[in-house]
Amino acid sequence: MRLAGKVALITGSGSGIGEACALLFAQEGAKIAAADVNSDSAVRVAGSVEAAGGDAIALSGDVTNKSECSRMVSETIAKFGTVDILINSAGITPRYVPADLPFDEKWDRVINVNLKGSMLMSYFASEEMKKQGSGSIVNLASIIGLVGYPHGRGLSDGFNPYPHSKGGVVQMTRDMGVAFARSGVRVNALCPGFAFTALTKSLTDNDDSRDMLESLHPMGRLGQPIEIANAALFLASDEASFITGACLPVDGGYTAQ
Repeated sequence: MRLAGKVALITGSGSGIGEACALLFAQEGAKIAAADVNSDSAVRVAGSVEAAGGDAIALSGDVTNKSECSRMVSETIAKFGTVDILINSAGITPRYVPADLPFDEKWDRVINVNLKGSMLMSYFASEEMKKQGSGSIVNLASIIGLVGYPHGRGLSDGFNPYPHSKGGVVQMTRDMGVAFARSGVRVNALCPGFAFTALTKSLTDNDDSRDMLESLHPMGRLGQPIEIANAALFLASDEASFITGACLPVDGGYTAQ
């Protein structure tokens, strides 16, 4: 098993890519700290891991809150003795922020979850990783952290905070990757294309918008959470021991065109 003996703390593990990572990593031998702002979802995923014979703990916390991030890392260490892997999968889009909020408050909310949340979790987890001289952080960025939304598709007016937040995650990954390189802590990011997750449900449930999104990907389809989780598994594992500061597109060819 590729993660035997490892402890993986996964935010946003209650659905989508985070949940796929939790289940896959457990299959590969990792002990799982399933963290989500929705406590019921975290409990459900941890229960699924245990039902399959794995070892898991459910954590509830808001990644935008410094003390809650510190607590989630501390509870992982208290339960399992350490944290070897951090997957920063918690994220939102403006579609899931109240529509009546002023544009700047929407921007703040998305930036706080996607960028600040990844930074805070990395801050506390990396402290433990540096002490033990090893660790792997995998951030969930996006293809929209590498390129802008396609013109004329109605996805952004230039003030959409999602690409701004994910571009920040890309640069944070590079900076942390360089800064932590001599400490044994690797930091990488995945840049998924559009995939079938809770965050894209409002788009993929609509035939017209789903067809439009599929047409943007050279493979002619959208991704599945397990396909992103498979790439996360590689970056989290010792197989990626000479990779840090990298941002890997998993996008059906989207950013190659």
